Amino acid sequence: MTYLYAADRTPFGRWGGGLAGVRPDDLAAHAITAVLAKAPRLDPARVDEVVWGNANGAGEENRNVGRMAALLAGLPVSVPGTTVNRLCGSSLDAAMAASRQIETGDADVVLAGGVESMTRAPWVLPKPERPFPAGDVTAVSTTLGWRLVNPRMPAEWTVSLGEANEQLQEIHGISRERQDAFAARSHLRAHDAWESGFYDDLVTPVPGTALTRDESIRPASTAEVLAGLRPAFREGGTITAGNASPLNDGAAALLLGSGRAAGAIGLDPLARIAGRGSCALEPQRFGYAPVAAAERALARAGIGWDRVGAVELNEAFAVQSLACVDAWRIDPEIVNVHGGALAIGHPLGASGARILGTLAKVLRERGERYGVAAICIGVGQGLAVVLENPRAGA
Repeated sequence: MTYLYAADRTPFGRWGGGLAGVRPDDLAAHAITAVLAKAPRLDPARVDEVVWGNANGAGEENRNVGRMAALLAGLPVSVPGTTVNRLCGSSLDAAMAASRQIETGDADVVLAGGVESMTRAPWVLPKPERPFPAGDVTAVSTTLGWRLVNPRMPAEWTVSLGEANEQLQEIHGISRERQDAFAARSHLRAHDAWESGFYDDLVTPVPGTALTRDESIRPASTAEVLAGLRPAFREGGTITAGNASPLNDGAAALLLGSGRAAGAIGLDPLARIAGRGSCALEPQRFGYAPVAAAERALARAGIGWDRVGAVELNEAFAVQSLACVDAWRIDPEIVNVHGGALAIGHPLGASGARILGTLAKVLRERGERYGVAAICIGVGQGLAVVLENPRAGA
């Protein structure tokens, strides 16, 4: 079995905001240092592997940021590290891969997590196919979405993320009003969670920065305020800057281990990984992929939705979040009880680890036994993990 022993993350900064001056490999190293600080009895040499998520990999986080972060965090050079790229699901994928290593007996203690600096993501130029080209070349941003697209890809697969979710809205009939209300709720819940101290022991500020809280939260957001924003992707559309997740910088880390590693770690487990699931469908329908991913994770955990007391669903867009919640036929009040990515932010490679760490605390806070963490992923994929609270009764 695989247990989650500790979770920590940076505050999530706005694009160009409080973390813009920090390299992504330094953000990742800080998250590792912060989560290890929660297990002072653990000898860092006992860490068998670092499995780290990152969606970009085109800038300062190149050359295997998982290994780079481990070295920058001061782990022994004998601790290996690898980097996982499943776009928005990268750090949840990292946790899933780490749990498999533990369950097969290949490892006892693994650090998993992820990082993204969307601010510092570089522009890239394609190499010329022949010497001395005469024409101009366009620098392409690597911050988000498709770039340098293979012309053999069908055009319907490579629409923008926003256009893909406008199409999802048409399929499922989710109104602009519902999207704005969902987004406003996310901001209010995230603000209230910070005010109540919920995130205080889940977030460690980055040294040398002034940022102590997630920077994108706007507590004054209401459905009425958001209704005044213009559509961002389609004339007459429903998706705006207010009901889509922002661009962010941040890192999140998880300390995972086997049951027999509890003594070496010096902590009681927060949660057990009870099931994992992945799903793939048409690339433009990526926002709906968590539906099947969560169903598969629940089946592998041997439970149904009736036993789930909390859900952390990464809010890439309000419309895709609502489509998933509607499909699951669950009580919306158990979803993202302390806010989601629409307010907290979505630094791509870090979001999966954020929702998993948050879910573990929510389960303990509410005394629930089972919870689901789920995330949609560009190019038509989704991932989900079922957590079990070992302190909850049957």
